[in-house]
Amino acid sequence: MALLTGASIAAAEEPAKPASRLYELRTYHAEPGKLDALNARFRDHTLALFTKHGMTNVGYWTPKDNPDNLLIYLLSFPDKESRDKAWKEFGADPDWKAAQTASEANGKLVGKIESRLLTPTDFSSEPKGIPKPTGKESAHLFELRTYTATPNNLPLLLKRFREHTVKLFERHGITNFLYTTPASGDPGADNTLVYLIQHASADTQVKSWADFRADPEWVKVKADSEKAGGGSLTVLPDGVKSVLLVPTDYSPVK
Repeated sequence: MALLTGASIAAAEEPAKPASRLYELRTYHAEPGKLDALNARFRDHTLALFTKHGMTNVGYWTPKDNPDNLLIYLLSFPDKESRDKAWKEFGADPDWKAAQTASEANGKLVGKIESRLLTPTDFSSEPKGIPKPTGKESAHLFELRTYTATPNNLPLLLKRFREHTVKLFERHGITNFLYTTPASGDPGADNTLVYLIQHASADTQVKSWADFRADPEWVKVKADSEKAGGGSLTVLPDGVKSVLLVPTDYSPVK
């Protein structure tokens, strides 16, 4: 087990900013053949009803490779109490009940729903809309990445992002969108970083990562941080997971 020394704990600690929003990352597993109908329900009804009940629609995506028929989306709320109230009122809304009943006339659309409550890190800014591509540019590509830190090393991992990684991402053409950790008391709150970044296209995504990993500054920063943490800051071999996401046509961010 890698333990922080007193010096490395002090170095990793930064004054925390109050969390300005609560985010909810939701993954819907559509039933076979039902993803188009699910998207239609969101496009035609659900987004407007979410807004009606005080939810902020941030982004809606499907994985670039989507054999499991997933819809992944992100909402935000002022706080946990607002979130709970919004979902309760949404679920009781007659307009939602009518839309749900009509859309499921030939069977339910969703087999499983996963939800994760997230709070922004102190180095994350509020997500902003990303302009749509113009001309012959490829559609923007988002990347959802989840890091599981090795024991006691989440502070060092966050410090590395705060002081180096987000800047180096921008240097290599990666747009920082949102950095979060699971809400206090939720699973993974003490060892998980969940973040979203954006690439201009699939081609630039590959090049940006290659250039980033070869950057001498990154190589040094990574080595220094792993020395302080007693080894890799993420669990090996599966402590970093990535999903490439394509915005839906109705997503507020593109």
